[in-house]
Amino acid sequence: MATSPCLTQAEGWYGTYALGSSYIALPWLCGHAMFSASTITPQEVILTVLYSIAGLGIAIVNDFKSIEGDRELGMNSLPVAFGVDTAKWICVGSIDLTQLGVAAYLYSIGEPFYALILFGLVLPQMCAHLPPQCGSKQTPPTLGKCTATLALQVRPFMDILWTQLAQDPVANDVKYQAAAQPFLVLGILCTAVAIGHHTW
Repeated sequence: MATSPCLTQAEGWYGTYALGSSYIALPWLCGHAMFSASTITPQEVILTVLYSIAGLGIAIVNDFKSIEGDRELGMNSLPVAFGVDTAKWICVGSIDLTQLGVAAYLYSIGEPFYALILFGLVLPQMCAHLPPQCGSKQTPPTLGKCTATLALQVRPFMDILWTQLAQDPVANDVKYQAAAQPFLVLGILCTAVAIGHHTW
């Protein structure tokens, strides 16, 4: 059953998490259940529930562009409840910290290969949140010629990732989704493969 955005957005934290879990936990567990419901493990349920915290962040990204309409309609989305400045940090923290936590968990259960892949997939998303100073259009004069050439070749790709969601989430929300969310989805797939591969 689909959840109405109007019903979920009116509930603040609860509604936003419910929407986030419908992005991740619900399709993951339903897909697994279609093949073999009896093989769903408690660890898998816990991981999907925790991963849905990242889904909460994605739901907040979707709410930035509709903040004015939500406010007029009385919908208590997190950007409305906390303001854009606070909501953007909730968004960034929930997306990045959740995935870093999952990567640490995979490492702790003896899956360092998948943990490393997941960690590598989180880095581009962090670039999309908070672009470092090296995103400047000017190449530092201290760089050698080869390094400067490499920087010029990589720059177009990094410019796409450095969408600066935290700087202006209302203006950059769609750009962020296009640049960073594929890495989130790949990270979820990586985690699913790791859980399927692991012997409990």
